[in-house]
Parts: sequence; structure tokens; C-alpha cells
Amino acid sequence: MASQVIREWMGIQQFPPATQTKLLELLGKLKQENVNTLTILVMGKGGVGKSSTVNSIIGEKAVTVSTFQSEGPRPVMVSRSRAGFTLNIVDTPGLIEGGYVNYHAIQLIKRFLLNKTIDVLLYVDRLDVYRVDNLDKQITRAITDNFGEQIWKRALIVLTHAQLSLPDGLDYEVFCSKRSEALLKFVSPSTWTKKKDIQGSFVPVVLVENSGRCAKNENDEKVLPNGTAWIPNLVKTITEVVLNGSKALVVDKKLVEGPNPNEKGKILIPFIFAFQYFFIIKPLIRAIKSDAAKEAKPVWARASRKL
Repeated sequence: MASQVIREWMGIQQFPPATQTKLLELLGKLKQENVNTLTILVMGKGGVGKSSTVNSIIGEKAVTVSTFQSEGPRPVMVSRSRAGFTLNIVDTPGLIEGGYVNYHAIQLIKRFLLNKTIDVLLYVDRLDVYRVDNLDKQITRAITDNFGEQIWKRALIVLTHAQLSLPDGLDYEVFCSKRSEALLKFVSPSTWTKKKDIQGSFVPVVLVENSGRCAKNENDEKVLPNGTAWIPNLVKTITEVVLNGSKALVVDKKLVEGPNPNEKGKILIPFIFAFQYFFIIKPLIRAIKSDAAKEAKPVWARASRKL
């Protein structure tokens, strides 16, 4: 396999000066913590804006986005370098096929990631979706089952299409909060200990708007309806997740292939042997000895005992 091509991160120069300054400050913060390489995994359903988000972060059309064509069938990694810092972003195919979780796509992603370290997971969905259903639960559960619950401690939920028009009377902040809470309930629910953990989730939610029609502020930065410059905010949140003290995910052979079936149940072997010895073998030995003792007595002795 050919080595990954790492290009100079020229796209950062396409951002307005205010955004460039913020991004370089954040990269400098990572380097101060001896983080010189950052690998981001982007996952989610198809058509939610994963590839567009990758391009927005890079500042160039690094991966293909087509309105009339589904995503590429295989993962792709985009690598950029700037001032001794390397950014890798892995774009992936959608996790849904025909209304069901596409486990074949998950296996392709895992094999692509073999021997790589994932620093951050961006789980991407759309903000302008008014309900969460069982399919969302199945997707997040599939990610948990295949990558482990710990991946959510290195995760962000990214909600795209954030510059949406809401019906009259519906507050933007309230809607975003409700949408976030609904989705967070399905993110590795066994890791929540209390209801307040969902409200103060360790899985942050970030809003993005990849459209060229996104509003801008006086500094020419793309902003959301609440005034947030979303690209620096996204990178800032990624930085916070990287430095939150949790461990990055190392994708090794065991994670890719799953547990060795030959190892399954080995931990129970000593208990099985103990059970067999105390409840089967030992009683059997006592019975044999008892029968042997009876057989060893002469016939007259056994007859006199009966009398």
C-alpha cells in the first residue's frame, strides 16, 4: 500500500484573517501539549454533510461532494501539514444502506483504520431533522459495538444545515438544544450515570453550515444565526476534546477482527475443572472406593452383617 500523501495546508490561507489567527492559535495550543499530529474520523449517515464538513475544515475541495451521487464506497484520508503540525481527516461512506445499518461499510472503515490512532470522532447528522428514531439508536450502537464505548469520550456531535429557517414562534437556541438532547440519548446510553449527564454531556455538540450562502460577520467569518463563527468554534471544540485527558483510540488487529473465537470461554476453564472435580470426579471416586471396600470383605462377613 502506498504511503499517505501529506500536502502543505494551503487551504488555511483561504480563510479570513480572523479565522486564520484563531486556527493557528489552536494549533499552537496543541503543539504546546506535544500534539503534533491530529487524526479525525468522520462518521454518520449518508447525505448529512460529512464530506462538506471535511472540505470546510481543510479550506479546500479535498474530497468530492456530489448532489446527485452518493458518497464514495470506501474511506479516504486527507492529510495536510502546517508549521510542523499534521492534520489527517478520514472521510467515510454512509452507515445506512436500504434503511438498515451497513455493517459492510463499518468493516471497510475498520480495516482502513488498521494501525492508525483516532484522536477525535466527528459523528455528523443534520440539525434540520425534527425527530430521532430507532435507526439513530442502531447506528450509534453499531459504532459503540465496533469501536468501544470509550470512543464517545473522544467524540463530537456535528449538526449540519444549521442556518435553517424555523417556524414562527420557535426559538433557535431552544430548537438546537432539544435536537441535541434527543440525539445524545442514543449516544452510548450505558455511559450515562444520571439524567444530568445528558444535559451536561461530555459529548459536545457543534453546529455547522457548509453552504456558500452561510451568513458572515464583519470579519468575513461564516456565522450561525446565533452569531457564532462556526469554523473556529468547531476546531476549538476538537482541541478541547483532544486535551480532555481521555485516551485516543488505537485501531489494532484485535479491534478490526474482533475477539479470537479460540479465546472465547478460556476464562471459564478453571471453574469448569473445579466443578467437575468436586461434583463429578470426587463423588465418583468415593463411590468406587465404597464398592471396592464392600467387594474386599468375605462372603460370610457380609452375610453375618445382614443377620
